[in-house]
Amino acid sequence: MKPGITQLCLKRESLEADLDRARTLGYEAIELVFSDAGQPGIDGSNAQVDAVRKACDSRGLEICSIIAVRKDAGSLLSPDPAQRQKRVAILERGLELAERLGVDGMLLHPGQLEPQDSYFRAWNDCRDALKGLASLAEKRQCSLCIENVWNKFILTPGEAVQFLDEVGSPRIGLYLDTANLIHFGFTEMWIRDIGRRIQKVHVKDYLRKGAQWVQLMDGDCNWPEIVKELRRIGFDGALVSEVGGDDERMQETVARIRKIAAL
Repeated sequence: MKPGITQLCLKRESLEADLDRARTLGYEAIELVFSDAGQPGIDGSNAQVDAVRKACDSRGLEICSIIAVRKDAGSLLSPDPAQRQKRVAILERGLELAERLGVDGMLLHPGQLEPQDSYFRAWNDCRDALKGLASLAEKRQCSLCIENVWNKFILTPGEAVQFLDEVGSPRIGLYLDTANLIHFGFTEMWIRDIGRRIQKVHVKDYLRKGAQWVQLMDGDCNWPEIVKELRRIGFDGALVSEVGGDDERMQETVARIRKIAAL
Protein backbone atom coordinates (compact mmCIF):
# COMPACT_ATOMS: atom_id res chain seq x y z
CA MET A 1 0.00 0.00 0.00
CA LYS A 2 1.26 3.47 -0.87
CA PRO A 3 0.29 7.08 -0.03
CA GLY A 4 -1.97 8.72 -2.57
CA ILE A 5 -3.97 11.94 -2.72
CA THR A 6 -7.08 13.05 -4.52
CA GLN A 7 -6.73 16.16 -6.66
CA LEU A 8 -9.81 17.46 -4.81
CA CYS A 9 -7.36 18.42 -2.04
CA LEU A 10 -5.22 20.46 -4.44
CA LYS A 11 -5.93 23.77 -6.19
CA ARG A 12 -6.89 22.28 -9.61
CA GLU A 13 -5.92 25.52 -11.37
CA SER A 14 -2.78 24.09 -12.96
CA LEU A 15 -2.23 20.38 -13.45
CA GLU A 16 1.55 20.84 -13.46
CA ALA A 17 1.44 22.73 -10.15
CA ASP A 18 -0.82 20.10 -8.57
CA LEU A 19 1.44 17.26 -9.67
CA ASP A 20 4.59 19.06 -8.50
CA ARG A 21 3.04 19.75 -5.09
CA ALA A 22 1.80 16.18 -4.67
CA ARG A 23 5.21 14.72 -5.47
CA THR A 24 7.12 17.25 -3.37
CA LEU A 25 4.92 16.44 -0.38
CA GLY A 26 5.77 12.76 -0.75
CA TYR A 27 2.67 11.24 -2.36
CA GLU A 28 3.26 8.37 -4.76
CA ALA A 29 -0.17 8.20 -6.40
CA ILE A 30 -2.86 10.67 -7.42
CA GLU A 31 -6.56 10.57 -8.15
CA LEU A 32 -7.13 13.00 -11.02
CA VAL A 33 -10.29 15.08 -11.40
CA PHE A 34 -11.36 15.56 -15.03
CA SER A 35 -13.93 18.35 -15.18
CA ASP A 36 -15.25 21.28 -17.20
CA ALA A 37 -14.15 23.69 -14.48
CA GLY A 38 -10.45 22.96 -13.93
CA GLN A 39 -7.45 20.98 -15.09
CA PRO A 40 -7.32 18.39 -16.54
CA GLY A 41 -10.32 18.99 -18.77
CA ILE A 42 -12.95 16.34 -19.27
CA ASP A 43 -13.27 17.26 -22.96
CA GLY A 44 -9.57 17.14 -23.78
CA SER A 45 -8.30 15.64 -27.02
CA ASN A 46 -6.42 12.34 -27.10
CA ALA A 47 -3.18 14.29 -27.34
CA GLN A 48 -4.08 16.31 -24.26
CA VAL A 49 -5.00 13.19 -22.32
CA ASP A 50 -1.72 11.58 -23.37
CA ALA A 51 0.07 14.69 -22.08
CA VAL A 52 -1.61 14.20 -18.69
CA ARG A 53 -0.30 10.65 -18.55
CA LYS A 54 3.20 11.82 -19.53
CA ALA A 55 3.17 14.57 -16.90
CA CYS A 56 2.31 12.05 -14.17
CA ASP A 57 4.87 9.54 -15.39
CA SER A 58 7.63 12.16 -15.48
CA ARG A 59 7.06 12.81 -11.77
CA GLY A 60 6.78 9.18 -10.78
CA LEU A 61 3.12 9.58 -9.83
CA GLU A 62 0.79 6.66 -10.39
CA ILE A 63 -2.70 7.61 -11.55
CA CYS A 64 -4.53 5.35 -9.13
CA SER A 65 -8.04 6.49 -10.06
CA ILE A 66 -9.97 9.28 -11.72
CA ILE A 67 -13.09 11.33 -11.13
CA ALA A 68 -15.15 12.59 -14.08
CA VAL A 69 -17.52 15.46 -13.38
CA ARG A 70 -19.29 18.43 -14.91
CA LYS A 71 -20.94 21.45 -13.31
CA ASP A 72 -24.27 20.03 -14.51
CA ALA A 73 -23.57 16.51 -13.31
CA GLY A 74 -27.01 14.94 -13.01
CA SER A 75 -27.60 12.12 -10.53
CA LEU A 76 -28.08 8.37 -10.75
CA LEU A 77 -30.48 8.65 -7.81
CA SER A 78 -32.74 11.24 -9.41
CA PRO A 79 -36.35 10.32 -10.24
CA ASP A 80 -35.87 12.27 -13.49
CA PRO A 81 -34.53 10.02 -16.29
CA ALA A 82 -32.88 13.03 -17.95
CA GLN A 83 -30.84 13.71 -14.80
CA ARG A 84 -29.78 10.07 -14.59
CA GLN A 85 -28.74 10.14 -18.25
CA LYS A 86 -26.53 13.19 -17.62
CA ARG A 87 -24.56 11.20 -15.06
CA VAL A 88 -24.44 8.15 -17.33
CA ALA A 89 -22.94 10.26 -20.14
CA ILE A 90 -20.28 11.63 -17.79
CA LEU A 91 -19.38 8.12 -16.68
CA GLU A 92 -19.15 6.95 -20.29
CA ARG A 93 -16.71 9.78 -21.00
CA GLY A 94 -14.79 8.95 -17.85
CA LEU A 95 -14.39 5.35 -18.98
CA GLU A 96 -12.95 6.60 -22.29
CA LEU A 97 -10.43 8.71 -20.39
CA ALA A 98 -9.55 5.84 -18.07
CA GLU A 99 -8.86 3.50 -20.96
CA ARG A 100 -6.66 6.10 -22.65
CA LEU A 101 -4.75 6.62 -19.40
CA GLY A 102 -4.55 2.93 -18.50
CA VAL A 103 -6.34 3.54 -15.18
CA ASP A 104 -8.33 0.69 -13.64
CA GLY A 105 -10.77 2.58 -11.41
CA MET A 106 -13.08 5.59 -11.41
CA LEU A 107 -14.86 7.06 -8.42
CA LEU A 108 -18.64 7.17 -8.65
CA HIS A 109 -20.66 9.49 -6.43
CA PRO A 110 -24.19 8.32 -7.29
CA GLY A 111 -25.89 11.57 -6.27
CA GLN A 112 -28.34 12.57 -3.55
CA LEU A 113 -31.64 11.06 -2.47
CA GLU A 114 -34.64 13.37 -2.70
CA PRO A 115 -36.93 13.22 0.36
CA GLN A 116 -40.14 13.17 -1.67
CA ASP A 117 -38.88 10.14 -3.63
CA SER A 118 -38.81 6.39 -2.93
CA TYR A 119 -35.68 4.60 -1.71
CA PHE A 120 -36.63 1.52 -3.71
CA ARG A 121 -37.15 3.53 -6.90
CA ALA A 122 -33.72 5.16 -6.47
CA TRP A 123 -32.10 1.79 -5.74
CA ASN A 124 -33.63 0.07 -8.76
CA ASP A 125 -32.92 2.85 -11.26
CA CYS A 126 -29.35 3.34 -10.04
CA ARG A 127 -28.76 -0.42 -10.19
CA ASP A 128 -30.18 -0.62 -13.71
CA ALA A 129 -28.06 2.31 -14.91
CA LEU A 130 -24.94 0.57 -13.64
CA LYS A 131 -26.01 -2.70 -15.22
CA GLY A 132 -26.21 -0.77 -18.48
CA LEU A 133 -22.68 0.59 -17.98
CA ALA A 134 -21.12 -2.70 -16.87
CA SER A 135 -20.24 -4.03 -20.32
CA LEU A 136 -18.56 -0.73 -21.23
CA ALA A 137 -16.60 -0.74 -17.98
CA GLU A 138 -15.49 -4.29 -18.74
CA LYS A 139 -14.48 -3.29 -22.28
CA ARG A 140 -12.53 -0.26 -21.03
CA GLN A 141 -10.97 -2.34 -18.22
CA CYS A 142 -11.91 0.26 -15.65
CA SER A 143 -14.11 -0.32 -12.63
CA LEU A 144 -16.84 2.09 -11.59
CA CYS A 145 -16.38 2.31 -7.82
CA ILE A 146 -19.33 3.60 -5.78
CA GLU A 147 -18.17 5.66 -2.82
CA ASN A 148 -20.02 5.41 0.48
CA VAL A 149 -20.88 9.08 0.96
CA TRP A 150 -23.24 11.01 3.21
CA ASN A 151 -26.18 10.79 0.82
CA LYS A 152 -28.40 8.44 2.89
CA PHE A 153 -27.91 5.66 0.34
CA ILE A 154 -26.27 2.25 0.99
CA LEU A 155 -25.76 2.70 4.73
CA THR A 156 -24.68 -0.82 5.72
CA PRO A 157 -22.27 -3.44 4.41
CA GLY A 158 -25.25 -5.71 3.82
CA GLU A 159 -26.83 -3.17 1.51
CA ALA A 160 -23.52 -2.67 -0.29
CA VAL A 161 -23.15 -6.40 -0.94
CA GLN A 162 -26.76 -6.76 -2.08
CA PHE A 163 -26.55 -3.76 -4.40
CA LEU A 164 -23.28 -4.81 -6.04
CA ASP A 165 -24.43 -8.40 -6.40
CA GLU A 166 -27.65 -7.23 -8.06
CA VAL A 167 -25.56 -5.29 -10.60
CA GLY A 168 -23.51 -8.45 -11.02
CA SER A 169 -20.34 -7.21 -12.69
CA PRO A 170 -16.74 -7.46 -11.43
CA ARG A 171 -16.24 -3.98 -12.89
CA ILE A 172 -18.81 -2.37 -10.59
CA GLY A 173 -17.34 -2.20 -7.10
CA LEU A 174 -17.01 -0.11 -3.97
CA TYR A 175 -14.74 2.85 -3.31
CA LEU A 176 -14.42 2.53 0.45
CA ASP A 177 -14.18 5.76 2.43
CA THR A 178 -12.78 4.80 5.81
CA ALA A 179 -14.39 7.64 7.76
CA ASN A 180 -17.70 8.36 6.04
CA LEU A 181 -19.27 5.43 7.86
CA ILE A 182 -17.69 5.85 11.30
CA HIS A 183 -20.62 7.83 12.70
CA PHE A 184 -22.91 4.82 12.27
CA GLY A 185 -20.67 1.80 11.68
CA PHE A 186 -17.25 0.16 11.79
CA THR A 187 -14.86 0.34 8.84
CA GLU A 188 -13.23 -3.02 9.53
CA MET A 189 -16.68 -4.65 9.53
CA TRP A 190 -17.45 -3.18 6.12
CA ILE A 191 -14.19 -4.55 4.73
CA ARG A 192 -14.77 -7.95 6.33
CA ASP A 193 -18.28 -8.25 4.92
CA ILE A 194 -17.84 -6.63 1.50
CA GLY A 195 -14.50 -8.26 0.75
CA ARG A 196 -12.99 -8.05 -2.72
CA ARG A 197 -15.87 -5.96 -3.99
CA ILE A 198 -13.82 -3.12 -2.45
CA GLN A 199 -11.55 -1.90 -5.24
CA LYS A 200 -10.34 1.56 -4.12
CA VAL A 201 -9.84 3.20 -0.74
CA HIS A 202 -10.07 6.80 0.47
CA VAL A 203 -8.48 7.47 3.86
CA LYS A 204 -9.57 10.06 6.37
CA ASP A 205 -10.54 9.94 10.05
CA TYR A 206 -13.48 10.99 12.18
CA LEU A 207 -14.05 11.45 15.89
CA ARG A 208 -17.54 10.46 16.98
CA LYS A 209 -17.33 12.62 20.11
CA GLY A 210 -18.08 16.11 18.88
CA ALA A 211 -18.60 14.84 15.30
CA GLN A 212 -15.20 16.07 14.12
CA TRP A 213 -13.12 15.39 11.02
CA VAL A 214 -9.57 14.91 12.30
CA GLN A 215 -6.08 14.01 11.11
CA LEU A 216 -5.43 10.35 10.34
CA MET A 217 -4.88 8.28 13.51
CA ASP A 218 -6.51 10.95 15.70
CA GLY A 219 -10.07 9.66 15.30
CA ASP A 220 -12.11 6.52 15.79
CA CYS A 221 -10.91 4.57 12.76
CA ASN A 222 -9.37 1.34 14.05
CA TRP A 223 -6.37 1.41 11.74
CA PRO A 224 -4.69 -1.86 12.83
CA GLU A 225 -7.93 -3.76 12.15
CA ILE A 226 -8.61 -1.84 8.94
CA VAL A 227 -5.18 -2.69 7.55
CA LYS A 228 -5.51 -6.30 8.71
CA GLU A 229 -8.82 -6.65 6.85
CA LEU A 230 -7.51 -4.88 3.73
CA ARG A 231 -4.59 -7.32 3.62
CA ARG A 232 -6.94 -10.24 4.12
CA ILE A 233 -8.91 -9.32 0.98
CA GLY A 234 -5.69 -8.81 -0.98
CA PHE A 235 -5.87 -5.02 -1.28
CA ASP A 236 -2.47 -3.50 -2.06
CA GLY A 237 -3.42 -0.29 -3.84
CA ALA A 238 -3.04 3.37 -2.97
CA LEU A 239 -4.48 4.72 0.26
CA VAL A 240 -5.87 7.91 -1.22
CA SER A 241 -5.93 10.84 1.19
CA GLU A 242 -8.86 13.22 1.36
CA VAL A 243 -7.13 15.22 4.10
CA GLY A 244 -6.37 18.71 2.82
CA GLY A 245 -4.62 21.66 4.44
CA ASP A 246 -1.32 23.46 4.16
CA ASP A 247 1.93 21.77 3.17
CA GLU A 248 2.91 20.94 6.75
CA ARG A 249 -0.40 19.21 7.46
CA MET A 250 -0.33 17.30 4.17
CA GLN A 251 3.25 16.13 4.75
CA GLU A 252 2.13 14.85 8.14
CA THR A 253 -0.69 13.02 6.37
CA VAL A 254 1.82 11.26 4.10
CA ALA A 255 3.86 10.20 7.11
CA ARG A 256 0.76 8.84 8.83
CA ILE A 257 -0.38 6.92 5.73
CA ARG A 258 3.04 5.23 5.73
CA LYS A 259 2.63 4.37 9.40
CA ILE A 260 -0.83 2.97 8.73
CA ALA A 261 0.41 0.88 5.79
CA ALA A 262 3.16 -0.57 7.99
CA LEU A 263 0.76 -1.74 10.73
